[in-house]
Amino acid sequence: MGDLKQYGLVRAQERLRDQVGHALRAALIAGELRPGQVYSAPGLASDLGVSATPVREAMLDLAREGLVEPVRNKGFRITEVSERDLDQYTELRTLIEVPTIGRVTRTAPRERLEELRPVAEEIVSRAREHDLIGYLEADRRFHLALLALSGNERLVETVGDLRKRSRLYGLTGLDEAGKLVSSAEEHLELLDLMIAGDAPGAEACARRHLGHVRSLWADPEAGDEPEAGDGPS
Repeated sequence: MGDLKQYGLVRAQERLRDQVGHALRAALIAGELRPGQVYSAPGLASDLGVSATPVREAMLDLAREGLVEPVRNKGFRITEVSERDLDQYTELRTLIEVPTIGRVTRTAPRERLEELRPVAEEIVSRAREHDLIGYLEADRRFHLALLALSGNERLVETVGDLRKRSRLYGLTGLDEAGKLVSSAEEHLELLDLMIAGDAPGAEACARRHLGHVRSLWADPEAGDEPEAGDGPS
């Protein structure tokens, strides 16, 4: 029975670690944890009302994702992402994702694409509910599941890594500006084009969506959105 008790304890610790990681990601998105600043595990643990151990474990998870970096004897620094970094990440995603979307449109069974509709609809509902963490998680699942239909696992891993590194701190501002829902609805537009077999239209939609995400998240107050085909500068 000792082994079973130990297993249960480990599972409980893992769940707490995941919960802390979820809370820290939410704080990052909301801008409560500021880029460039160093935070100690005990300090964050006090704010969260937990012990320092699950906070350290969760921060190490975030470090592997490139969201923070350890600072010896001090804690963890929130990684800064420059405008140049964001432009380059978006350019890479565009180069990879747009042609892949076209290829998947031409080759994937329609029923496999239709299976992703509930996820696309979840993205919209999460945006309407102002659930930013839920929005990002659904958005991640949708995009990576589409790319997985290409059959290239390394491609999916690469885009997943780019998504982690290009996370932006302006998502709250985009939501407050009332532009998150329109960005979310582009996922349904993309899916409809793919199911219809319109590869050029799907590629144009994917390119436009990536351009919108880049420009709007960087400047939620921007009034004009880029035209279809506009890429990152």
